Amino acid sequence: MDVIVEAATRVLAKLGWAKFTTNEVARVAGVSVGSLYQYFPSKLALAEAIRQRHLAMVLSVLPDPDSRDSAMSLARRVAKLVEGVIAIHSTNPKLHRVLLDEVPLAARSSFETFEAEYLRRYQALIEDCSKQADSSGGDIAALVLAAAVEGVVHTAARHGKLDSPELKVELNGLVCAYLRERLRR
Repeated sequence: MDVIVEAATRVLAKLGWAKFTTNEVARVAGVSVGSLYQYFPSKLALAEAIRQRHLAMVLSVLPDPDSRDSAMSLARRVAKLVEGVIAIHSTNPKLHRVLLDEVPLAARSSFETFEAEYLRRYQALIEDCSKQADSSGGDIAALVLAAAVEGVVHTAARHGKLDSPELKVELNGLVCAYLRERLRR
């Protein structure tokens, strides 16, 4: 199954959604179309598998609330988060543009699970940075912070600016300023 998803990733990035076909994916993967359909009933199911892989990689670079490093400074935590999110989106920027702009939304049965974990990780970052401060409203703050990071990175990907050193500086500044402001409240 991994070989099929890998092939689908390459084909989708190269051809875009309109020319993305299960026949081409099967050819690139070196499997029969019948074998492909055993795992993926449609090209949309393939695209969803690619999206799920991307979402898992995003979670892997966000701070894990279950293994916190309390000695790490706010600036380092933020830099690590920003570097990781940008790196994930830099691996195949054309693929990310296709996923964002061309692939229709599929039935996302696991999206709620991802979203809950995604926000839990941002909320843990906020709580870690708010130890002495009132951490009320952390769920809304996590939503705001996650949307800000996601919006900046996705917009930069669309404009081909993910490799800009200024992007990291500006996004680090944005996130640190937001977290420091929460500390002052």
